Amino acid sequence: MAKLTDYRLLSFDCYGTLIDWETGILTNLQPLLSRAPSSASLPKSKILEIYHTLEKTQQTKTPDMPYSQLLTTIYPQFASKIGLKDPPTAQESQTFGHSIGTWPAFPDTVDALRRLSKHYKLVILSNVDRQSFRASNAGSLGGVQFDKIITAQDVGSYKPDLRNFEYMLKSVKEEFGVEKGEVLQTAQSQFHDHHPAREMGIKSVWIERGGTMGNDEEEVYDWKFETLGDMADAVEREFEG
Repeated sequence: MAKLTDYRLLSFDCYGTLIDWETGILTNLQPLLSRAPSSASLPKSKILEIYHTLEKTQQTKTPDMPYSQLLTTIYPQFASKIGLKDPPTAQESQTFGHSIGTWPAFPDTVDALRRLSKHYKLVILSNVDRQSFRASNAGSLGGVQFDKIITAQDVGSYKPDLRNFEYMLKSVKEEFGVEKGEVLQTAQSQFHDHHPAREMGIKSVWIERGGTMGNDEEEVYDWKFETLGDMADAVEREFEG
């Protein structure tokens, strides 16, 4: 039976897995929500559902658009969806698009990454753009060192597009000599990560953060933990055993 310690490299989704994507988005949607006539009756799950649908649609429509620009683009679309008659200003939309670097990491993330880095190569495979990830890494991720960072901007498409996973596999084989069978896709989102990883034949670890976005499909995974800290604990137990 396969063990976590049989693998050499962790390919991480970032936003939703390492960083609290949903809290970051909800916090930065507040200027619109506070003006919306229906906001009091909109539950958190509905707000995120509306947002996630807009994001997926825009990513499909403009796969080469940097993520911060994509967020800027969908901000007025979200305003319209929640019934605002006056659209946000261009500056307000840009403020939302540039908020990514302020989104908080989950409390267990930084310590868990440092512990896991003792046993694995750490790679980011994110739908974000390079500049926004740099801001997150310098901010709530505490400057953790990753062995490689791959963004949607590098690939020219957004997950769950299989091109992102193909790009990652090709890169880690060329740079580290790591084969597909030595990679674990480590992520929260079923939609963005686990389903395409399964299609690619990549084993995956579901960090089940209890999120709304990206987890509306059949659940597929090889290991499951509630937090990345729990995964790090399990890895350490295997090495000690």
